Formats: sequence, C-alpha cells, structure tokens
Amino acid sequence: MKKELIIELFEKFEGACYLFNNLECWRARELQVILGYSKWENFKNAIEKAKQSCENAGIRVQDHFADVGKMIEIGKGGQREVEDIALTRYACYLIAQNGDSAKSEISFAQTYFAVQTRKQEIIEQRLLDVDRVIAREKLTKSEKKLSGIIYERGVDDKGFALIRSKGDQALFGGFSTNDMKRKLMIPDGRPLADFLPTLTIKAKDFATELTSHNVIEKNLSGVNQISCEHIDNNSAVRKMLIERGVKPEALPPAEDVKKVQRKLEGDERKLLKDMQKKKVQ
Repeated sequence: MKKELIIELFEKFEGACYLFNNLECWRARELQVILGYSKWENFKNAIEKAKQSCENAGIRVQDHFADVGKMIEIGKGGQREVEDIALTRYACYLIAQNGDSAKSEISFAQTYFAVQTRKQEIIEQRLLDVDRVIAREKLTKSEKKLSGIIYERGVDDKGFALIRSKGDQALFGGFSTNDMKRKLMIPDGRPLADFLPTLTIKAKDFATELTSHNVIEKNLSGVNQISCEHIDNNSAVRKMLIERGVKPEALPPAEDVKKVQRKLEGDERKLLKDMQKKKVQ
C-alpha cells in the first residue's frame, strides 16, 4: 500500500472518531463511506456479520454496537432521522475483518482498529507485517499445490526437494538453498522462506505458480522435465528483478515470519481483552 494512501486513510479514520458516552467511537454512516460501501444496505449486512462474530466470541453485542439516530437534510430546510450506529473500536475491527481485505480501505481498517496506539508509523509497519505473513502463507499453499501436481506425475518427496532447490539456485544467481541459509544465518531446521523479505517471498510464489500452470499445460512429467521448467520460471523472475535493480541474493534477511505472526496475533488478543473492559453505556 502506498504511503500517500496510508496517510489519506489515516486522516479519514482519525477525523471520523468521536466520543460517545466517554468512549471513542465511529458512526456507521461515516464508516460506510470511508470503507467504500456505496449502499447502506450492503454495509448493514457487514455490520450484521460483525455482530454475529461478536456474539460468537461471547461478548455482548450491545456493548459495542449502539443504535443511535442521525438527522439528515431532505431539501427545503427539512430534516428526517435515519438509522445510525455508534461503533466501538472492536466493532469497527470486526466489520473490517468481515470485509474484503483485497480492498485497500478494508486492509487498512483491519490494522487501524487492531492496534492500540493510533500512530501512523505503527500502522504503516503493521500493514507491512501483515502483507509479509500473507505472502508467506500464500507461498506455502503454492508449494503444496505444486507438490500435489507433480506427485501425480512420477515425482516423490526427494524429487520435489531437488526441484525446489534448483529453482532457488536459479532465483538466487547460483546460490543454493543451503548457501542462502548460511548467508542469511538462518537457524538449522528452519525454512529459508521464513526469513526472506516480502518481495523475495512473492517472487518465489510467482515462479512456483508458473511451474504448476505449465506442468499441466505442457503435460510435463518426471524430475528432469519439471525441474527444467521450474529453473526456467525462476530464471525469468530473476531476470525481471535484475532489470529493476534488485538482486534477490543481496537483500538482507527479514525478521522471523513466525515471530511477526505471533506479534500480530498478540495485538488482536490485546484488542479483544481491552475491548471487553470497555462498554458502550
């Protein structure tokens, strides 16, 4: 997510916050617009899902979703009251969790309402952490998908490990998987990908998806054919990165992704614990 968009969304969420019964809240009608929902009915469906999640967590819905009215202009100086809801930080978080995280507004909201301190730089870092954890999970799924495809084509566990190693060697300019682990000082028994930066994880994922696709499209089988295909795809991805001034083998290691994931989960547990102490009167 671009820094400019982060700043813009940060200012919107900060500006929409107000005190309701001495507790920071957001009006549902305003949140609807910020999150990019054009129709109240659609946003109301997201709210209902969030209420269900709240109930499933054993938390009183009315403590976080307070029905309030809002006056709107209807022309010629007239006004009428429309439905609105005062939402606590936890309620907003649940709404965001039930939204489409592919939307920038939703992805930002998930982090904004999860962190306890509303500082832009902390939110920005958490968005980067979330992106890296998601990328790592995606790579795991892609590699599992590839292994399933090639097992049906005469390749066993040993063969798959060889194919993956040759792919790494092509991506990292001749450095093998073990070479990169030594270079980055990765602990024994831990996967290389757990300590790679997000860009490299996504590069590996893209090459792996290409291999899965082409193994089927070209009807490849056996270690030799599939290995050549995986090498070609990783070489192509490397070429693209090199042309843009990026050498995968030269990038510094990133923090252990498992540690990052535990930190993110800890933020969410702290949010839940804190929100349970605060109630909308």
